[in-house]
Amino acid sequence: MTTIAFIRHGETDWNIERRAQGCMDIPLNEQGIKQAKALAERLRTEKWDAIYASPLSRAFKTAEAIQELTGLDILPDDRLREISFGETEGTTEAERIERWGEDWIKLELGRESNELADTRWQEALKEIVQNHENQKVLIVTHGALLVRIYKSFLQDKTDKWYGLNNTSLSIFKLQDQNWSCELFNCHKHLEEAKTI
Repeated sequence: MTTIAFIRHGETDWNIERRAQGCMDIPLNEQGIKQAKALAERLRTEKWDAIYASPLSRAFKTAEAIQELTGLDILPDDRLREISFGETEGTTEAERIERWGEDWIKLELGRESNELADTRWQEALKEIVQNHENQKVLIVTHGALLVRIYKSFLQDKTDKWYGLNNTSLSIFKLQDQNWSCELFNCHKHLEEAKTI
């Protein structure tokens, strides 16, 4: 049985401003760095075998905080980067409506298709599972890509997966070719950090 813990990166200024980040390399802000350290402290006493990360700095720096306390080497994988939002990257919802109208979501605007994004994360995950059979693996990646992964794993195409917390931890186990969810969007480490 292979266990995968999916982690969303720490907070950025664009998260606060609700700007589409996509493949733009937006760094963690001060709060995001604190969140990553709190997550790392949570994982410090647990046994994990490997850590993979998107090379975009907000994810990679989150992984580095974990590396610092666990000693795991980070394996960067470009297939774990965020979905490209094309021309909409750097914009807020209000700005998108102003530029392209209320139905902007129906326009292509150079955005990566769900099908392309699904193909790359599925290929990456297949390799990770093959390389880490019966091991426990951390994957640090991005919100929109995680939504695609969770919808696939849980066979639920609704929009309830949006709004994932920064540095949230979701744990899935693969057994007999089926994924089961053990923990979802957990960010108790952030609550615990507030009380220290």
